[in-house]
Amino acid sequence: MVDGRPGSGWLQGSVHVLPLRVYWEDTDGTGAVYYANYLKYAERARTDLLRLAGIQQSALLEDGDVTFAVRRCEVAYLAPARLDDELEVHTRLTDIRGASLQAEQIVRRNGTDLVKAIVNVACLDRSGKPRRLPAPVKESLAALPHSRLGATTVDNTTN
Repeated sequence: MVDGRPGSGWLQGSVHVLPLRVYWEDTDGTGAVYYANYLKYAERARTDLLRLAGIQQSALLEDGDVTFAVRRCEVAYLAPARLDDELEVHTRLTDIRGASLQAEQIVRRNGTDLVKAIVNVACLDRSGKPRRLPAPVKESLAALPHSRLGATTVDNTTN
């Protein structure tokens, strides 16, 4: 596993934690994070979770003709993040299938849930056709700690 690299975050049990700060470019005119930027935060967190598992997406595309695309995303916006806030994106894989992954992602500020998302990601070839996860990728992901695998739905309550 890769560790100690800038931006990679860390594993806390079965959850990957990625720290982020809210910059002006992330906000709307009121200083609140623009809703679509939470999806960017979630993407960064999934990428760094893969990186911690030893999976480099650029190498997958170059060497193995493998890429990932979001197939479905269910998001609950509970409270806004604001300029200069320190956030954490908590990512937990909830399902690993033959050609897809599912992740539960929660954006938090000081332990308070701001955004909850369930993201289904498909494995594709360069032309955009579905393909099975390569065995080494599936093995690396399966080796990550999991608290529970199975379907999850977004709960609109805060912790």
